[in-house]
Amino acid sequence: MAHVDDCRPVELRTVYDHRGSISFVESGVDFEFPIKRAYWTYDVPSRASRAGHAHLNLRQLYVAISGSFQVHMDDGVHQRVVTLSHPSEGLLMVPGIWRELHGFSSNACLLVLASELFDEADYIREHADFMKWVQGSKA
Repeated sequence: MAHVDDCRPVELRTVYDHRGSISFVESGVDFEFPIKRAYWTYDVPSRASRAGHAHLNLRQLYVAISGSFQVHMDDGVHQRVVTLSHPSEGLLMVPGIWRELHGFSSNACLLVLASELFDEADYIREHADFMKWVQGSKA
């Protein structure tokens, strides 16, 4: 059973010099899963929320490549909120965690590196269904 603390912050390797900074990650070095898909979310109104689902198998790395936002996590028992606000920090998301994204700044851009190709069957899209799934996982 997943716990919100299994979702862990990752300090991305970053090179700083007078020309600017570059942050990077490598699959198998900075996290265990292969990157099979990348996508980004931007132009989100400040009062809007994104995500609002859980995954059965998908692993992800969230990076705020611009601006900031909050990641609200729920494992069915515990809740946790992490703010991502710098492109040199990420958040590893594990399967079995309900997530909602809130509080997007005006210039926020979320980059997501995902372990699998898109698969609708991997999603739990209703929180009530997620809670039933959590209770069934404990049995």
